[in-house]
Amino acid sequence: MAVHSALYNVIFKACQKAARNLRRDFGEIENLQVSKKTPIDFVLTADRQTERSLYEELKQARPKYGFLMKAKGTLQSTDPNKQRWIIDSLDGAKNFLHGIPHFAISVALEEKGEIIAGAIYQPLNDEFYWAEKGSGAYLNNRRLRVSSRSNIRQALLATNIPTSAISNNKNLFSISQAKLRETSAGVRCFGSSALNLAWVASGRLDGYWEKKLTIRNTAAGILLVKEAGGYISDFKGRVALLKSGDLIAANSTLHTTLVNSLSDINIF
Repeated sequence: MAVHSALYNVIFKACQKAARNLRRDFGEIENLQVSKKTPIDFVLTADRQTERSLYEELKQARPKYGFLMKAKGTLQSTDPNKQRWIIDSLDGAKNFLHGIPHFAISVALEEKGEIIAGAIYQPLNDEFYWAEKGSGAYLNNRRLRVSSRSNIRQALLATNIPTSAISNNKNLFSISQAKLRETSAGVRCFGSSALNLAWVASGRLDGYWEKKLTIRNTAAGILLVKEAGGYISDFKGRVALLKSGDLIAANSTLHTTLVNSLSDINIF
């Protein structure tokens, strides 16, 4: 049984509270698809309301901490350790918009440039992925480990298609899928970077890669994968990747294979 720290309780309570309205709003999406209202505006409002709820709850619990958010932007920390919350209130917004039940809330805590805690919460099935530096990664109360598969032919992989790649004939998805589809068990595109990382940490996915991500997308998931025994780097195998936006995540053996397969992709 996992031991819950005070920090865990703060993050869990904030995610639970924010998720209540997000669940309710998701239930309205099907009605909006056939109404005269604008679903995009509705989703933007749901995203901002979720962010506001997270901000208010976390600010109350840790008033000196800073924030990095989508709508509110950057709010500076007054804490001596320069701690700040990094929030993606609706990762997988396009899925949400189309009534696809695959999206998540992502919250991470950064201290002096290092991620020390993180959580990814899938509100529809109540899956709460969380990790604290040095304490392991968990799904609810179950300890997580990355997949132990070493053979790429047995590996189930994931990526996402960047918006900037849609009009590019040599887009990342086409090239990388062509390289890995024939040598792996398959390549999936689920539409949520945070959940892709959570699934690598839990062993549901054997590997994941993507370019042009933001720290909001990845901060919590990076810690989850590391604490579950996985490896994270950019496409060149470098570990300092929070600012690069390029990411490969897998266990140690498959990570090397993916870096070797993807390191020459530089098309954006």
